[in-house]
This record gives sequence, C-alpha cells and structure tokens, in this order.
Amino acid sequence: MIVDTHMHIFDDRYQGILDEVIAAAKANNVGMMIAVGYDYKSSLKAIELAEKYDSIYASVGLHPSEVAKETDKNLTWLLSLIPKKKVIAIGEIGLDYYWDKSHKELQKELFIKQVLIAKANNLPIIVHNRDATQDCFTILKENLVPGVMHCYSSSVEMAREFTKLGYYLGIGGVVTFKNSKEIKRVVKEIDIKYLLSETDSPYLAPEPYRGKMNQPAYTKYIVEEIAKIKEEDSVIIEKALADNAQRLFKFQEERKR
Repeated sequence: MIVDTHMHIFDDRYQGILDEVIAAAKANNVGMMIAVGYDYKSSLKAIELAEKYDSIYASVGLHPSEVAKETDKNLTWLLSLIPKKKVIAIGEIGLDYYWDKSHKELQKELFIKQVLIAKANNLPIIVHNRDATQDCFTILKENLVPGVMHCYSSSVEMAREFTKLGYYLGIGGVVTFKNSKEIKRVVKEIDIKYLLSETDSPYLAPEPYRGKMNQPAYTKYIVEEIAKIKEEDSVIIEKALADNAQRLFKFQEERKR
C-alpha cells in the first residue's frame, strides 16, 4: 500500500471530480491519505473529507503564511478540532521567510505554540519550512515532538541534523525533476527509515505530469523514483514508506490524549 502523507484535495480545483480523484488513488494502490489544513476553514474541510472517506485522515493547523490574518492568537479553534476522531496530526505549521519576512516573530510564536499543543495532545507535527531552516531547527530541537519536515528542500547536511532529532523527511514530486540534484542526494544518502511519500496536491505534480494539477494517485511516481535512487525494488520501498507513515501517524490506533 502507498501512503500520501500530505495533500489538499479539499481545494476548490477538485470540486466535481473528488470521487474520481479518490477512485484514481485507490486504483494506483494509494490506500491512505492525509488531508492537511493550513487555517481554520481548511482544517474543517480536511476533517470533512476524513469523515467522508475511510482512506483519508486529517491534520489541522495554522500555516506560517496565514499568521498575520489570524485573529485568534490563542488558537482556541485548533484546540476545539483536536478531539475529532480522525485528526491524527497538527499541521501544516512552521516558518516561511520566502513569502513574508515582516512577521518572523509572530510566525515563531505561533509555531512554538502549536508544537506545544501537539506535545500536550500526543500528536505528531507536519512542518512547513521555507528559507527558515536554522530557526526551524532551533525551535524543534528546543521543543522536541515527533513529526515530518514536509516537502523537504534543504541540504543533505541539515537532513542529517533533522533525522538525528528523529524527524522524517517528506519527499514529493520535486524528486522526479531532472534538475533536482540536492533532493535526489538527500534520498540517496538518508536512510529509508526517515523518508515519507507525499504529493502536496494540487501542487508540485511529479513527472510525467509536471506543471499540471497534482493528485494522490501520482504518489506512485514518487515511490518509484525513490526506489530508483535507492537502487531497490519498488515494492520494498513502498512497504518501508508505508511502515514509516504508520509509525509516525498511528493510523486507526486508539489515541491517548
């Protein structure tokens, strides 16, 4: 079974074709998916998807690019969503200095707050990091919670540091791009036990669909590329990645909060 550990198919672009997208995922052996929220409304949509489809679970959180718009700095809405049955992670949370450098301190404050909420509720985190690797690493090292570095895009050297802390690295469609040398290096050199497969649908579709709308069914291309880089049978890699996802997110297990 293939697991897509990060997708946003509650996006408006899937309206009218959602059942087809889910069916395509199933047809391509994608048996488990995580719908990842990035603010209150999207987190609610993620939960709605999870409640409708057996193969989907939900993650709830506030994305760093949304912090300036957030009026509830105590994140009471997040606390209210955590008890929902199929909520299995806090995310997408983290730091993004690429799109917004003017709210760095607020980003860090709300990132730490959500990490501590995850810790208090025995949930893993899904971390967004763009152009903020050192701050991200420092915060995670000081507030250690199990989690994944979503859409990992930093160096092999930092990959080693994150995995020393126990973090998984989310590998998406970029790994299939011919010019993506660094992420291929990461996959080559980091032990398979620290890798997870994800699509980030509708974004970052892998080859041969680069530039088009992504979907969970395409996770198979990511798994195949990881197997190619690792010089290993794709069935073995598929199982290893699925086992990693189960270990981190504990699908279908009784939650202890």
